[in-house]
Amino acid sequence: MNSSHSEIEQQNFVVLGATGSVGSDLSRRLISAGHHVLLGGRDKNKLQELGAELDAPFANIDASEFSSIEECLQAAHTEYGRVDGVVNCIGSVLLKPAHLTSDEEWQETLTTNLSSAFVTVRSASKVMRQTGGAIVLVSSAAARIGFANHEAIAAAKAGIIGLTLSSAATYANRGIRVNAVAPGLIKSNMTKKLWETPTAQSTSAAMHALDRIGEPSDVASMIAWLLQPATSWITGQVLGVDGGLATIAPRHKQKATHQ
Repeated sequence: MNSSHSEIEQQNFVVLGATGSVGSDLSRRLISAGHHVLLGGRDKNKLQELGAELDAPFANIDASEFSSIEECLQAAHTEYGRVDGVVNCIGSVLLKPAHLTSDEEWQETLTTNLSSAFVTVRSASKVMRQTGGAIVLVSSAAARIGFANHEAIAAAKAGIIGLTLSSAATYANRGIRVNAVAPGLIKSNMTKKLWETPTAQSTSAAMHALDRIGEPSDVASMIAWLLQPATSWITGQVLGVDGGLATIAPRHKQKATHQ
């Protein structure tokens, strides 16, 4: 192992939603840096494959079964003796106007995104109360700027911002840091309809000032950074990893030109 990793070797993490595009990239990144990672996910086959690839323990979880998240974190605490960081990459995408969104779709969107984040904070704070640690949640650029047909998912992701700020204040005296990332459009299986054709990809990329869609590694690298001891003075922050989507006018709307 490279000696430059010595400061952060043997940290113990839990990644929920580990089989997703961002979660799997993050898990590989953390393990390659010398950390222990317990993988949490819903798809048993994908979990087994990722666990075998990374030689890492895994636990089957369901965002709608809150006890499964709590048991996953307790299992990590039992396995490692302490938990240094927990990341919730569990999420979904629903692109529908409010008047076409059913009760079931609304509840599922809230459960998968916001409720799973709340249970993550509740469970992580219990296992970290004596030792401190870092919690990272995933919000969205859609919670910070209005996009048509995003009512349900924007509301859920905005709730994660409120949860991040409040829980960061609550648990700061325990040495628990709580931060969130707010991605723009990321190239993943979940968002495939928004980028799978050349026309869709070009249109989506043009919404971002940096004129490209994000890669899972863009988000995973920021999350990994937030877990490091070097960021121990950062808490209560929502960091945009969005190519400027939530804060900068897209390139085609910018009138100024470079000389």
